[in-house]
Amino acid sequence: MRHKGEKMEELIERKREEIDVNMMSPLTWAYIGDCVYELYVRQELINKTNLKPHRLHIEAIRYVKASKQAEILQKISDRLTEEEKDIVRRGRNAENHHLPKNASVQDYMYSTAFEALIGYLYLTKKDERLKEILSYIEIKPLD
Repeated sequence: MRHKGEKMEELIERKREEIDVNMMSPLTWAYIGDCVYELYVRQELINKTNLKPHRLHIEAIRYVKASKQAEILQKISDRLTEEEKDIVRRGRNAENHHLPKNASVQDYMYSTAFEALIGYLYLTKKDERLKEILSYIEIKPLD
């Protein structure tokens, strides 16, 4: 039995070393960052509300859409380290041949940058910093 303060073994094992993660494409960071961020949003909504699944989905969409992610990145940018700003720059400038459906090209580029940052921190196991950055995002339903 785990006691308060004890760290639980990783549920999903992250096997890559930081040197390997640094060699990955920023789009790979964004790929996993998208998932990590959406899981964070969903968990926060479940922790803070008693909404039914359909409403949880509607609320989550408000936070995971490209325009909101671009807005969040803009709000937190002054809190990022130089290394994190470089990760964001690499994510923003990554050549992505996917055309956004419901976002401007600029919002899509910045949302990719945001997801790249989240993914990079996750893959490099910088969990405390990842938690800190996620804590800057206020998740609350419209109700």
